[in-house]
Amino acid sequence: MRQEIEIIYQDSDIVVVNKPSGIIVIPDQYTDEKKTLTGMLKKQLNQKIWVVHRIDKDTTGVLVFAKSAQSHRNISMQFENSKVHKKYIALLSGVLEEDKGIINKPILISGRDVSIDITGKESITNFNVTERFKSYTLVEAVPLTGRRHQIRAHFWSIGHPLAIDAEYGVAAPIMLSKLKRSYKTKKGEEEKPVISRLTLHSASLTFALPQTGKEQTFKSPLPKDFELTLKQLRKYAR
Repeated sequence: MRQEIEIIYQDSDIVVVNKPSGIIVIPDQYTDEKKTLTGMLKKQLNQKIWVVHRIDKDTTGVLVFAKSAQSHRNISMQFENSKVHKKYIALLSGVLEEDKGIINKPILISGRDVSIDITGKESITNFNVTERFKSYTLVEAVPLTGRRHQIRAHFWSIGHPLAIDAEYGVAAPIMLSKLKRSYKTKKGEEEKPVISRLTLHSASLTFALPQTGKEQTFKSPLPKDFELTLKQLRKYAR
């Protein structure tokens, strides 16, 4: 059965979707376009669409596509001129002591490699801590620039990578047995992880609609696995 992509909003110029985990936005050398978010959405809408921006395969949340070359230019210029406001929710490893802060570290992109490097482009991420747990911190992250892997690399650079991030931190999933002391698996059953993917969610996106010029905010609630993780952390990891 073909997966339907959840549409948050659409008009004659744009379509805003709620991206699920596990799907890349555009084709790579291993993935046919039909299995990408772009390909699936083209088929669902039965029309051509233009990619404006991207988020990682396992990142969930708000993403906007253009329906014409003109609207693509309009929104792309908003991104280029820092007129688009992005907010992410991230679960980090360790307990971040600062309640809020700014990470201002240049990011160098060389092919597929991303690194913090003085010769890289200016990259700025603001953050606010919303909750702390025994071994994790929940933050709101607002990237003021749009470099590849910016949020992931920035938090890694201050010693608090995402709770699950194979490239910048720990690949191991979060298991309930690690949080709940009395946890026991049923005989013959294997424990399933609470969450096993990148702990990053695109929560909201604010930009001016090409048609009217009016600024609008589009939001995406946390997906079920992320919500369940926070529920278990609140219960067992305070």
